[in-house]
This record gives sequence, structure tokens and C-alpha cells, in this order.
Amino acid sequence: MSDAEFRGLNIMIPESHPLQELFQELVGRHYAQEIGIRDPQVVAYVSHLLAEFCEADQVYKIRDASNRPLADVGEMLLESDPVYGPAPSFDHERQVRKHIGDYTLFFAGMFPESINHFRLRRHRLENFVEWIKAGKESYYIVSRFEHFEYSKVAPLFANLSQNFESCVYGLNMVKNDLEEMQHPIVRRGDHLRGDDLIM
Repeated sequence: MSDAEFRGLNIMIPESHPLQELFQELVGRHYAQEIGIRDPQVVAYVSHLLAEFCEADQVYKIRDASNRPLADVGEMLLESDPVYGPAPSFDHERQVRKHIGDYTLFFAGMFPESINHFRLRRHRLENFVEWIKAGKESYYIVSRFEHFEYSKVAPLFANLSQNFESCVYGLNMVKNDLEEMQHPIVRRGDHLRGDDLIM
């Protein structure tokens, strides 16, 4: 998916960035091999998400009325409600719901162990399954905004919703690769050349 096609998705990291290229390769490989997702739009979106969420400001960009960043999915769900909650418009609901989908996909795939930490919050979601439900439902709601400027990206979010659990699993494989790359043996092996090996 080109930068032009991501218009309206607030993508900030260019496709040519080395980190973006690494995530594109890892996500593309694991999504194709482990879970059978070969959709280039899904792979590009998730790769962009990983690169974007390297910035803490992007992870915690949803704020409440007092400008406090929200890290709790339950609070984000309240913030997204345009009828009974503080969301000033349905457009704001879409923005918050998109972020909930991104946030839950990112944490469930890359840091599932951290979800227990979030359970201690006041408006908590009780468990991992509810996190998955919140993310899947949020992407589905975003996909229902299928008119005007959102018409081209609505099918992408429908696909993300439908394959949410698989996308989480694929991200867990990416996480394992990234952890392996950081292992001292792997890092040392990268520095060895053929003439350095003892036979």
C-alpha cells in the first residue's frame, strides 16, 4: 500500500525508513508463512503500526478532556462513545476506535505479558480475551465508516477485524524474531566472518 493510499491513517514513518523495512520483511514473512495472510495492505498497515508505535506519543495519543493520555482500553472505549460519552462526533469515535484496534493489536501481539498490568486499572477490561474482543470490535466499527474519505480503507479494517486473532499471533512471531536478534549468540554471529571461524 503506497503512502497515498494510507491518506487519512496518520502514517508518519516513510516506507524507506530502515525500521519500516525491517518490520515489513518480518511481518510479511510471518503473516504469509505462519498464518497465511498475504494481503499486502494488511502487511503494510501492521508494519507501519509497529514503526509508528516506536514513538511513545503515538502509543498514548488518545487523551481525555483534561488532556491526560489514556493507557486503559476501558477508558478509551468510554472516550469513543459519541452518544453517551465525551466523543464530540462520530469522526472522533472512528479515530479513537482505530486507535483501540491498533493499541490492542500491538500489545496483544508484542507484549501480551503486559496486559495483566492493565487489569489493575479502574475501567479495566478483565482479561486477554476481552482485549481481543475490544480490538476486533473497534476495527469492525472503523470498517463501517465506508463513505467519502474512508471508502478506500474500510475494507482494510474489515479484514483486520476478521483476522484479528491471526494478526496477533503473527505479531507474536515477529516479537520472537526481534528477541532472537537481540540474543548475544546471534549478535556475535553477525560479527563473525568466514576467516574468524575455527575449524
